[in-house]
Amino acid sequence: MDNIDADGYRANVGIVLSNDAGAVLLGGRKGQSGWQFPQGGIQVDESVEDAMYRELEEEVGLTRKDVEILGNTQCWLRYRLPDRYIRQHVHPVCVGQKQQWFLLRLTCNDDLVRLDTTDTPEFDRWRWVDFWHPVREVIYFKRKVYVQALRELGPVLFPDGVPPQPRWWLKEWDLTHLE
Repeated sequence: MDNIDADGYRANVGIVLSNDAGAVLLGGRKGQSGWQFPQGGIQVDESVEDAMYRELEEEVGLTRKDVEILGNTQCWLRYRLPDRYIRQHVHPVCVGQKQQWFLLRLTCNDDLVRLDTTDTPEFDRWRWVDFWHPVREVIYFKRKVYVQALRELGPVLFPDGVPPQPRWWLKEWDLTHLE
């Protein structure tokens, strides 16, 4: 059952899975051209951490023994859905997502990543990418949340300094603040 708050935001977890080289896993949406981090809803009466482990296993076939938690965002990060994506006929109406993000390090071989652990897989392909690259690949209305999550979690993954922002970086993303 979806966990939607009084403002219409669905509780959700996001997962930034890193490898020893500091690359992050990006999943290709099944049957679509889009790419994103693993993410999913938090069920009513489910802890945020339990939801993260459930989504990790459902979306990329990994369990808690395959990863190490490096950090998580301190606040809910929110994005609003464009009007055309809001299902007005469903109650309660979900206008967007509020997310807690986790930074994980893969502690096993990446050949254990599996995309076929459920009857309705989220992804049909995956790849390792540079740290900031997901901001460019994700659907436009999630970009600012990706910037916020990566900005907050980056210093944990790169204690000696987060990689510089790429040339394609938009100046407006520098104005993105945490709530």
